[in-house]
Amino acid sequence: MKKIEAIIKPFKLEEVKDALGDIGIEGMTVSEVKGFGRQKGHTEIYRGSEYTVDFLPKIKIETVVADNQVEPAIAAIVKSAKTGKIGDGKVFVYPVEEAIRIRTEEKGNQAV
Repeated sequence: MKKIEAIIKPFKLEEVKDALGDIGIEGMTVSEVKGFGRQKGHTEIYRGSEYTVDFLPKIKIETVVADNQVEPAIAAIVKSAKTGKIGDGKVFVYPVEEAIRIRTEEKGNQAV
């Protein structure tokens, strides 16, 4: 099993959720986060004063999938989240040693 963590632009959330659903991945955790990468934030003008917004709003999606679903899930996320502009985000993949469904005590792939 692997945990896939994706940081994406907020307006792409529905597209990514639908793309993952289309390949059979339904369970996920979504968090509103803030951060920056190479773009280093941006400058805005408010009431005539210029100020820097260091942290930009992003969405973090986390899901745990079976090993055979990792590549299709990554492809679905990248295809649906990509705009071709700076700040599209990142995808990270981590190994998961064990998963347990609390309600039924199922373990492993059956728990996800």
